[in-house]
Amino acid sequence: MNWINKTLIHGFVIAAVVMPSVLNAGGRMIEGRVTKVRDVDTIVVAGTPVRLNGLDGPEVSTRAGKDAALFMRRLVGGKMVVCELNGERTYDRWVGVCFLEGHDISAIAVSQGHALDCARYSGGRYRKYETPAAKSKIRRARYC
Repeated sequence: MNWINKTLIHGFVIAAVVMPSVLNAGGRMIEGRVTKVRDVDTIVVAGTPVRLNGLDGPEVSTRAGKDAALFMRRLVGGKMVVCELNGERTYDRWVGVCFLEGHDISAIAVSQGHALDCARYSGGRYRKYETPAAKSKIRRARYC
């Protein structure tokens, strides 16, 4: 193998490891390690901030928000996830639904009482997972 082929192969290997996988299929999919959890509804996947679509989480300035962010860090921090992005952006974040080992992490957060469904964006996808305790301690965002 000549040095040009070795250089090209080395470059592709580095790109595959450093950059998340991106597929075009109606929207965009990324796959990568969660490098940061901002709060229960925003994670950073391989350097890409993702706003979890349809998830209404408490503000991190509240006790419920701190607990929810800690829950999400324990759930996905440092783990590999796959996110189906819908092409929309909010602030610096892409919007999408993310999966850990095939399970929708927003559904997990709602079912564990750390967030609510935001029907305006989810179409009611997470409503059935809401807990009575979460409904009483988390104020639903007005835009939901």
